[in-house]
Amino acid sequence: MYLVLALLSAFFAGVVSILSKIGMKDIDSDVGTFLRTIVVLIFTWIMVFVSNQFDFSAFDWFNTLFLILSGLATGLSWIFYFKALQLGNANKVAPIDKSSIVLTILFAFLILNEAIGLNNILGVIFITLGTFLMIEKKDIKENENTNKSKRWIIYAILSAVFAALTSILGKIGVSDLPSNLATAIRTIVVLIFAFFIILGKRKLKEIKKVTVKDSIFLILSGIATGLSWLCYYGALKSGITNVVVSIDKLSIVFTVIFAFIFLKEKCSIKYLIGLVILVAGTLIIVFVPSVFEFKIWGDFSIESSFLLNIK
Repeated sequence: MYLVLALLSAFFAGVVSILSKIGMKDIDSDVGTFLRTIVVLIFTWIMVFVSNQFDFSAFDWFNTLFLILSGLATGLSWIFYFKALQLGNANKVAPIDKSSIVLTILFAFLILNEAIGLNNILGVIFITLGTFLMIEKKDIKENENTNKSKRWIIYAILSAVFAALTSILGKIGVSDLPSNLATAIRTIVVLIFAFFIILGKRKLKEIKKVTVKDSIFLILSGIATGLSWLCYYGALKSGITNVVVSIDKLSIVFTVIFAFIFLKEKCSIKYLIGLVILVAGTLIIVFVPSVFEFKIWGDFSIESSFLLNIK
């Protein structure tokens, strides 16, 4: 059953990209992110009620701080991701965003002193090569006069960076909290952050310009995100973590398929080869046994020896 839930999580994550692409086509991406986060927030608290995770006793200043930082990183990742979706094709933005797993491994190695093995190095090489093949030269050169293409690539990269930071910050401070409750509180931080973004940029008036059609797609996008999270945490509860995470990352496959069917975004042979290589890299990281592991600090762990002392 957990395999079915993990596959559904990846499916709904792929749906999110397409619905967000359509819903944010004619509205400001920051405003769209704010409105969509409201829907996500409702779903995250539904997760808390369903799982009955109301234990606030595990919270202290340390994990609360990193929960807030994780929420800010999530907010920045979403803002950059949906801005990239607004400017670029969904099947081009997705591989760059999903390549955040490469940065996550690197940050975990450098910051958390987690061991890195031959399978990680090989997987990173595959994912990087696959991503490179999926971003063709014409995608960078088109609309060169307006710099539109260049901007979406920058936004997609920034989305991946902050997505990786979200994982690291969560690993440091919030991994010992009830998962659904931590997610719900983190989403509150994201919503507050998104609100101050549109407030600071004086975009509150843009909310009135959102049409009924755009609102429907934004709501559906938020619901799809909520369903993805519900399935994801349901799969994690009863399944093998590495398998669940790997299947969830393969949502890029659904994104590419949906982009082709609903957005008429075409893929070249080179792109498809890159997709296969990227997927292979993800599977190598998760399923291939790790050998020749090493750490940057030997047996010293920043997380356990340094951060916990601060705590």
